Amino acid sequence: MRKTVHRHLGKVVAGAAVAVAGTAAMIAVTLPGTAGADDTPEGGGRPVQQAAQGQDGRGPGRVTPGVVAEAPAEGATGEGRDPLTDDETERVFRIAVNRQLFRSGESVDGDRGPQRLGVELAEPEADELDDPDAPRRADVTLYDYRDDTLVTKTVNLATGKVERTGTQRGVQPPLSGAEQTEAARLLIADPLGAGLRADYQDATGRKLTSPDQLRLFAMVYRATPGAQPAALDRCGEHRCARLFPKAVNGPWIDSRHLVIDLSTGEVAALNRR
Repeated sequence: MRKTVHRHLGKVVAGAAVAVAGTAAMIAVTLPGTAGADDTPEGGGRPVQQAAQGQDGRGPGRVTPGVVAEAPAEGATGEGRDPLTDDETERVFRIAVNRQLFRSGESVDGDRGPQRLGVELAEPEADELDDPDAPRRADVTLYDYRDDTLVTKTVNLATGKVERTGTQRGVQPPLSGAEQTEAARLLIADPLGAGLRADYQDATGRKLTSPDQLRLFAMVYRATPGAQPAALDRCGEHRCARLFPKAVNGPWIDSRHLVIDLSTGEVAALNRR
């Protein structure tokens, strides 16, 4: 059997399915042991796929190297229901975050301007479903950490105008990559991250000082009566995260009992049952 490193707060998990308690549902997260541990070099090179060969290295088992064709150059704009181009994505984001919103909003790391969550092609209006010339629109999703507000803006790509704006509170979409990185940074620096730091050093022989040393998966955490200390009672109104980190080229590390409140920058441990 694989060995599991136990510590008072964190533990390295190898080859086990970790049950994650969400708000009302139990979600199973499978944490592989050695699988994926060496899938990508530390420097970010591509994984190497080995093919089965005959005894002499030739014959039916031999696989010739594949050729990957470069993607065609992307135009500045798409047509119809084409996915948004990079140019369109950046343009509508700049339109959505106008000067007023940029000055008043706050991102996950405290910078000016709301946190960018996503930019997607919007669905056509009901009376435009059969119209091949229907306007292309994009939905821009933002989170303003200044007042914990989810902001959605629909931008007409042809006119460059914001056609709709919506604001909601208590709505928590999946965490963006930037938010996961900030959650890891807060956890690494917090006293409650001592177990994570110790387990990482045991597994890799190196000190954990930066989120770049981890591959991150995260889930939004919502407060559940009796399942958390009072410090986490506002999770759901606040934007809170549970991290499932994996050492780069190494094992998973169990930190599921820790919750990071991104709205306040605080870390707390869930009550043990």
